[in-house]
Amino acid sequence: MPKKIIKRFLPDHQTIKQQKVLSMFGTVLHDPNLWHLNRKSAAGAFGIGLFFAWWPVPFQMWLSAAMSIPLRVNLPLSIATVWITNPFTMPPMFYGAYLVGVSIMGSPSEDFQFQLSWEWVVQSVETIGPAFLVGCAVCSVVFGLAGYFGLNYMWRWSVRSAWKKRQAQRAAKK
Repeated sequence: MPKKIIKRFLPDHQTIKQQKVLSMFGTVLHDPNLWHLNRKSAAGAFGIGLFFAWWPVPFQMWLSAAMSIPLRVNLPLSIATVWITNPFTMPPMFYGAYLVGVSIMGSPSEDFQFQLSWEWVVQSVETIGPAFLVGCAVCSVVFGLAGYFGLNYMWRWSVRSAWKKRQAQRAAKK
């Protein structure tokens, strides 16, 4: 079941190989393991994607792709999972990461108002930056591991359920 659901949302590997942005990876993208969808590959890709989704940088997809290639996990799923952080989900996710960082560091929560200015960025790095980065690091590891083990468990459960269903159908035919 997870394989069918995941395949429905993933683009064709030929389309991805033709992207100019990914040309920096060269012929490495021709490795069939990067496009194969099995339990190990999907769980690893999901974990990597969730890991980098919590990084507050604008090039999360490149980082996810760069990590997927040497680990030989499903490249499209890894890149797609990073998009859990998008313009709509980033504010609550990163505010939650900030709160996690505040609780871990034991520092008081700072009140802040977002402003689109360089002065605000510099001032925020000094005040809320350390707690925010610690929270992002912790959330990155926790959600990456939870995604890996969660998808791995869900995949095994799905296969086990399908197998039991087939056994029951065979027994009913006899």
